Amino acid sequence: MIELSLHLLDMIQNSIEASASKIEIRIDEDLQADLLRIEIKDNGRGLSEEQTARVLDPFYTTRKTRHVGLGLPLLSEACRRCEGALEIRSLPGAGTTIRGTFRHSHVDRAPLGDMTSVLLALLLSEPPLDWLYIHRVDEEEFRLDSSEIQKELMEIPLTHPKVRKWLMGFWAEAENGLSIRALPARVGA
Repeated sequence: MIELSLHLLDMIQNSIEASASKIEIRIDEDLQADLLRIEIKDNGRGLSEEQTARVLDPFYTTRKTRHVGLGLPLLSEACRRCEGALEIRSLPGAGTTIRGTFRHSHVDRAPLGDMTSVLLALLLSEPPLDWLYIHRVDEEEFRLDSSEIQKELMEIPLTHPKVRKWLMGFWAEAENGLSIRALPARVGA
């Protein structure tokens, strides 16, 4: 995939397919350590030990709609290609955590991509999900919690056009601010 945001979208789709009602997405860019870490944690039905051992096989999927599951194998390869690794922890009934690490400055590391658009798709998903998004670049952090926003909006749905427009602008501005901070490390690499 040409952007890491597309890997994230695929992992989020897996969480939704696993009946998750809460998803946490964490992106940590540690420029001093030259490390990019992406973590997706859900409270879905989880996987058995046997299923967890097989999920990196591209010809294995728990879905009934197709015969292959390429998302995790592709993400694993993207991590490995950038001197990183993919870690999967899961327990039946307790959810799944997927953590991918990359050398931040690696020439083959895909850009994060359009996180705002990908995560707004999550925001507009049905049924609505409870999600937490945290993006850090060194000490700076952007955090968005859907339950906190919904609490402020009370009866107004997150999908209301004015709310969606505000969120898109707010989110894009915050992401761009973090991206600008991370850029010198990428250019200097």
